[in-house]
Amino acid sequence: MHRRKFIKNAGLATAGITILNFPVFGKKAPSNKVIVAVSGVNSRGSYLAKSFASLPDVEVAYICDVEEKAIQNGLDALKDAPKKPTVVRDIHKLVTQNDFDALIIAMPDHWHTPAAILGVTNGKHVYVEKPCGHNPREGELLIEAMKKYGKKMQMGDQRRSFPNLTAVVKEVHNGLLGNAYFGKCWYTNNRKSIGFGKKIPVPSTLDFELWQGPAPRKDYQDNLVHYNWHWFWHWGTGEACNNGTHEIDCCRWFLGVDYPTKITSAGGRYAFKDDWQTPDTQIASFEFGDKATISWEGRSCNNNPVEEAGRGFIIYGDQGTLINGGGDDYKIFDTDNKLVREMKSDVKPDPNNPVSASGNLDLFHFDNFIKSVKGEAAVNSPMDEGHKSVLLCHLANIAQRTGTTLHCDPSNGHIEDNKEAMALWQRTYQKGWEPIT
Repeated sequence: MHRRKFIKNAGLATAGITILNFPVFGKKAPSNKVIVAVSGVNSRGSYLAKSFASLPDVEVAYICDVEEKAIQNGLDALKDAPKKPTVVRDIHKLVTQNDFDALIIAMPDHWHTPAAILGVTNGKHVYVEKPCGHNPREGELLIEAMKKYGKKMQMGDQRRSFPNLTAVVKEVHNGLLGNAYFGKCWYTNNRKSIGFGKKIPVPSTLDFELWQGPAPRKDYQDNLVHYNWHWFWHWGTGEACNNGTHEIDCCRWFLGVDYPTKITSAGGRYAFKDDWQTPDTQIASFEFGDKATISWEGRSCNNNPVEEAGRGFIIYGDQGTLINGGGDDYKIFDTDNKLVREMKSDVKPDPNNPVSASGNLDLFHFDNFIKSVKGEAAVNSPMDEGHKSVLLCHLANIAQRTGTTLHCDPSNGHIEDNKEAMALWQRTYQKGWEPIT
C-alpha cells in the first residue's frame, strides 16, 4: 500500500472506521487472524488497543488493568470492535489464557519487563512500549527470554518503522553524509508541578497491590496515579526513558553504533519544588570510542523548540547534515549549509501528546509486529536492539543520580570501576514478584 494512502486510512481506522486494505496474500481463514491482549489501557494503552484492532486480521480479545476508570477507557476505545473484549484484572491470570497469540504492554515502567517475561514464558509474542525495562539488567533479562523462548518481541520505538526514516538511514549508512560522527537530539514539554502528595487511603477503584506488583511496597499518595509515577525513581525512569528513548534511538541507529564507552549527565529538578525526583532538565552525552558521540537535551518544563521542533534529532557528517523534526520528516544540508533535499511527512507530530506523539505513523510499527507474528516480516526493533538504546537512557540517569562520569565496556555497556553506579544496574523486587526467565 502506498504510504500516503496508508496514513490517510490509518487515521480513519483509529477513529473507529476500519477501512485499511492490507494485502494478506489471499489468506482469509480464521487461522490467519492474530488475537491479542492489551495490558494497561488507561491512556496510551487504549490507543494501542484501538490501533491494533484497526489492523486487518487482528482481534483484541482481552484488556487488562487494575483501575476501574482505565478499564472503561479500554472498553470505550473498542466500542466499535466486532467483539467486545473480555476484562481480566490480573496479568498473571491473563497470560494463562490459551486463546490469544500476543500480549501488548502499556503498563507503568516498573511492570514492562516482568509483564513481558510473563508473556513469553506463557507462550505469547510480546509488544512492549518503551522503555523495555526499569533498569539496565531488565533489558538483559528480556534478551535472555527472547532467545530462550523464541517468541517475537518488539519494543515501541516506533520510528524504526517510519517509511521515510527507514529509507534514508540506509543512505546514511552508505555515505550520504560522508562520515556521520555526531548525533544531537532533544525533547521539550511544559509540564506543571505535581505538588506534594498526601498519603491517603487507596481509592476503591484501584488495586494498588497489583499496580505496585514487582516494586517493593510503598504507601499510596494522591499525586502518583495515573501519570506522575514517571517522575519517581521507584516506579519511573524520568524523561530520558519516557521520551528521550525515541530520538536517542534514532541517533544510535543512524550512526550505526551499539554500546557506549563514556557517559556524562548534567541537570536537575529546577522548575518547581515538589515531589518530582527525576530531572526536569537534563543534558546527557554518550561517547562511542573514537567513532561517534550522541548528545540529548531534555527540558520537561520549558518547551521552547530547537530547529522549530519540540523534539527531533540531527545527524552531522563530514559531507552534510540531516535534520529531523520529530516525525517521519527530514532535511539534508550540504557542507555549505544549502538545503539539498527535503522530505515532508503526511503526519505532523505533536511532541506533548501523551497518547500518540507521532500520530498514526505508529501504525507502521504495530503492523510490522503483527506481520512478524504471522511470519511475514522481521521485527523492526527486537529486544536486543531496543535494549541498547534504552540502556543509554538508563546510563544517563545513573550518571545523573551518582554525579559521576561513567566508563563502560564497549562490548556490553556494563559500567566499569564505579561501585556506586553499578549498584543501580538492577533493582530490588517485592518478594515473590521477581521476573524469572
